[in-house]
Amino acid sequence: MLLPFRTNIQPRRTPYANYAIIGLNALIFLVEFGVRPGTGQVEFRDWVWHFVLVPTASPWWTYITYAFLHHDFWHILFNMFFLYLFGRNVNDRLGHGGYILFYLVGAVSGGLGQAVLHASHPVPTLGASAAVAAVTGSYLVLFPQSLLTIVYWFFFIGTIEVPALYFIILKMIVLDNMLARGRGSIAYDAHLAGYAYGIGITLLLLITSIVSSSSFDLWAMTKHWNRRRHYRDIVASGYDPFVGTTPRKHVESKEVLKSSAELQKQARIERIRHEIAERIAQRNLPAAADLYLELMQIDSSQVLPRQQLLDIANQLASDHRSAEAASAYEQFLARYGTYEYADQVELMLGLLYARYLNKPQQATEHLERAREKLSDPGQIEMCRQEIARLK
Repeated sequence: MLLPFRTNIQPRRTPYANYAIIGLNALIFLVEFGVRPGTGQVEFRDWVWHFVLVPTASPWWTYITYAFLHHDFWHILFNMFFLYLFGRNVNDRLGHGGYILFYLVGAVSGGLGQAVLHASHPVPTLGASAAVAAVTGSYLVLFPQSLLTIVYWFFFIGTIEVPALYFIILKMIVLDNMLARGRGSIAYDAHLAGYAYGIGITLLLLITSIVSSSSFDLWAMTKHWNRRRHYRDIVASGYDPFVGTTPRKHVESKEVLKSSAELQKQARIERIRHEIAERIAQRNLPAAADLYLELMQIDSSQVLPRQQLLDIANQLASDHRSAEAASAYEQFLARYGTYEYADQVELMLGLLYARYLNKPQQATEHLERAREKLSDPGQIEMCRQEIARLK
């Protein structure tokens, strides 16, 4: 028996949406059951059957409602446990609204998978397992290198740490759903459809930059692997990266030097980005900020993941490196302008330009934009006073 019970990463913000979904599932579970008069048996109340999914037979809304119903205590306990374990960090990356939408569409995807593959013999389906599988698939894509602490018990009990990538694919997808098909009354096809949706959609969100990529997600790992493959192909063709020559093949010297310089530059960029991520994970923000400035000197077009860039900009501001902080905040707004707290970044940037960099025009522009978006009366008044002072 293998059961993950802890991850080595924590969400940066409280995952209220995930907690709300868990709470709603628990609340509905408490009112699902009643005691049949005369028999004393505990069973579903009559209204429950109107919300259970019966593929090809039930109304469209049951493709969502079935995911909030559970058969018994153990059914909801395991579903909510895995939702708590994996959903918190996914909620943090997708935001509250995005996470709720992702969860609901994951439930629908699981229901559709069950309906398509069991159209000839539809059976009642209920439970959050498909939606939880979608969230777990998303976690696999976003945090494949995170470590899961696994408790195991066979002849003895112990714990081990396993990368999420291997445990989720090999244990939860292959072993628990593909190889275990046909055992018990479990909707394996709904689970697999949920995993497919969660993995596929999250990869698409990263590829299209709707969700910011990090140096450690599955898409970044794929790009790193492709760069390494390309490098191996170049070396295999006869190019020596240490000497800068290609035996038995005529190559213009400028082309060789350019290729060598580009490879060295790319390797240096990758090393610095990796070190920045490590320093931030260690909460050594001053060192991360120094590395960021080094990265900008090498290639100013490099953009860090959203939270990394914001942490570094804040650190530069707290270190009174105002010009560097302003540049980092400007890069943040250019790349992540739809961030839910962009108004705070606009405010901070406006104050930097106004009070420390003596750039009244830029300060006024950012303060005006911040005033339009802010909801805190004190901050709005601060913007108004600062704008008046600048004019």
